[in-house]
Amino acid sequence: MEIRNRTLLVLGGAGLVGMAVCRRLLREGPSAIVVCSIDKASAEAASAALQKEYPSTKVSSEWGNIFVRRTLKDMSWNQILASSAARRAFIADTMDPMAGNRKREILESSTLAHFMAAHQPNAVIDCINTATAFAYQNIYASAGSLLSLIEKPGESDPAEVIEQHICKLYTPQLVRHVQILNEIFVGQAGWPGPQAYIKIGTTGTGGMGINIPYTHGEEKPSAQLLSKTAMAGAHSLLLFLLARTPPENPKVKEVKPAAAIAWKAIQHGEIRRRGKAIQLYDCPFEKAKPLDTPGILTRNGEFGHPVGKSLRSVYIDTGENGLFSMGEFSAITHLGQMEFVTPEEIAHMVSLELGGGNSGFDIISALDQSVMGPTYRAGMLRASAIARMRELTRKHSANSIAFELLGPPRLSKLLFEAELLKRISDDSISRAVSFSEEELSNVCLQEIEENTELRQQALSIGIGILLPDARLLRGPELKAHKPSAGWIDLTQENMKLWKKRLAALQRQVASEIASDSCLGSSRFDQTFIDPETGLATNRFEIGEIVGWLFNTEEKGQRLKS
Repeated sequence: MEIRNRTLLVLGGAGLVGMAVCRRLLREGPSAIVVCSIDKASAEAASAALQKEYPSTKVSSEWGNIFVRRTLKDMSWNQILASSAARRAFIADTMDPMAGNRKREILESSTLAHFMAAHQPNAVIDCINTATAFAYQNIYASAGSLLSLIEKPGESDPAEVIEQHICKLYTPQLVRHVQILNEIFVGQAGWPGPQAYIKIGTTGTGGMGINIPYTHGEEKPSAQLLSKTAMAGAHSLLLFLLARTPPENPKVKEVKPAAAIAWKAIQHGEIRRRGKAIQLYDCPFEKAKPLDTPGILTRNGEFGHPVGKSLRSVYIDTGENGLFSMGEFSAITHLGQMEFVTPEEIAHMVSLELGGGNSGFDIISALDQSVMGPTYRAGMLRASAIARMRELTRKHSANSIAFELLGPPRLSKLLFEAELLKRISDDSISRAVSFSEEELSNVCLQEIEENTELRQQALSIGIGILLPDARLLRGPELKAHKPSAGWIDLTQENMKLWKKRLAALQRQVASEIASDSCLGSSRFDQTFIDPETGLATNRFEIGEIVGWLFNTEEKGQRLKS
């Protein structure tokens, strides 16, 4: 399709990928572009920024939840669930048959159909992470509430619990969304429909398999995460059906990145989770409790005390995926882990597909061959990003280790433990290995006692600290319920395990160098090889080490890169 002098509508246009798509397409000279976002502030801010950059194209904005009727579009999901009238309207719009007069009513009330009819775009680019929006309504927790009606009758309003559960059934929501798209495509929403529709999809796991280390809770992988993948796959196949529906439908394509997407900014500042600053807590040693203390292992509780400050550190902003520490970003982008792709590359593929080219990444054309994996550009930029974050940590004397926004708690635990070993060994893997487990336990305990900032950061993000005498330091939230799942473990047993890990890493690198006859060829990944000397590096790069652990010990390596 010719992009010049056409009207484009970008759903999720204020997000990380959405903004990159808008900027890339604005270079092609469309007559108008409509930026759609979930809220008014982000939509207007994005459209204003784009209008300033590209004054010759009309840039406008729309906002609200496209998956609900217009009267509900500015309500939060919790507000919809809390309102009996809103719940019942949503259920009717989702569950009623899409036929007869009811079909016309559903279309006329639909926020998405209204946006489309109001602007009548020639092409629609959908950058919304639909699978996450649906699957993270957490049908599993809702099912538990539903079952409690049987186990504990009278404690809750049955009508409210049942209606809320029906609202969270995400397959009907996805099906209705695609049904509405189909009606728009075939001209049943009051205008002829767009010529092209491109979806930016997701694999749900950043291109990794069921062995993905980054998940939610102690279940690995979590059912909620797998539900996101299930929704992503279902969405792709529903779009596949749309693309095969003759004769009126537009060109339907899906670009499906199979890696983490980064980045928006690298800065030092306040770390926020779900829009709120993470408050710092401390737990004095005299407040440490034995593990058999009632309530000590509950996820949340009145433990620790606030220090009156919020967590501030160096972070990389990955848009909708949140803020990552240097350690988290380094681990997740470690070779063999999720790695990453830039939003600009995704936008370039959208431009190729929309302009009639063949990017090779259209999953609708070739489901098995179209996933967009880690890229050369991202690999080149990774070193720059980490170097910038390292410099900012030095400048601000910051601990950019883990924020527990990526998950799981085990990742944060391993990053903190690696940081402790780095500090007590003067950044030398060999020196850490030379300590006995008793010495490691003692010096790490001393570091935890003396380094208040590091201790507070761990406790404040929900990571407990298991002392050598089996007492536990914790804050108001405890993300895991055993040491291996998410506690900084200072016991000799864990220090013995770390010695074994580091020694195995050294042996692997030495073996690779010897097998390669010191030629420095491309046979091995050379992640832990000093490029200047060709010898094994001895430095404690905590993200790289934890990434290596996820590749080897966790068996969480991706199959394709």
